[in-house]
Amino acid sequence: MDVLACIKRVPDTGAKIVLTDDGQDIDTSSLGFTMSPHEECAIEEAIQQVEEHGGSTTVLTLGPGDADEQLRTGLAMGVDRATHLETDGEEWSPRATANAIADAVRDEDREFDLLFFGNESADTANYQVGVRVARELGLPCVAGIKTLDVADGTAVARREVSGGEEVYELDLPAVISVKEGINEPRYASMRAKMQARREEVPAETPDHTEGPGAFEKVRLETPAGDDSDAEILGEGPAAVPNVVEVLGDDVEVL
Repeated sequence: MDVLACIKRVPDTGAKIVLTDDGQDIDTSSLGFTMSPHEECAIEEAIQQVEEHGGSTTVLTLGPGDADEQLRTGLAMGVDRATHLETDGEEWSPRATANAIADAVRDEDREFDLLFFGNESADTANYQVGVRVARELGLPCVAGIKTLDVADGTAVARREVSGGEEVYELDLPAVISVKEGINEPRYASMRAKMQARREEVPAETPDHTEGPGAFEKVRLETPAGDDSDAEILGEGPAAVPNVVEVLGDDVEVL
């Protein structure tokens, strides 16, 4: 079984986002970067499937040269090889990203049985790339998956819904977008990280193809912040009446 996990380089989750003066990009001068939590789970799921069924794993990203760091994290976790679709750092639309990934998959010297994506990226959260790649390649696709079983060329995927779960059965090859919680991603050892630094990561330049009906970005905006001062309601038991007054009728005092 050959399995592909696709990831994206994103700003550290929880970091304060500052925009450039023209509102077109994020100011990355003081940001750290990582991969989305869902995509860490995609890598882990790819490794686990190959550990169970045999085969090989590949991690792929589309992004700037520095995204090599996230690929090497995947290698340190235990992925067999990495592929870098290197860009100039400009944010690509979901359509252009999916077109480039689909082209790279077609050009591979192997046919992937499973293609894993994170359910959505931690920065733009577009929920689109995995679905668009599946459409380009003519493959079945399910998203939002938190349980997956594979046997005899068939994947049984389960998605949590209110009060239960939805169950999907897909013939392989297939595209699966996974959510955080499907597994517990492993931590790479320091030795594995050092070995990953020495691994060869081939890079290629993808075609930037938007296709008809492409959207044009007008500007980025950050959410309005709350700059109000914190109010101290008191200290110890004496503060209880003030806390109850603020919380109102939602609190029952025993």
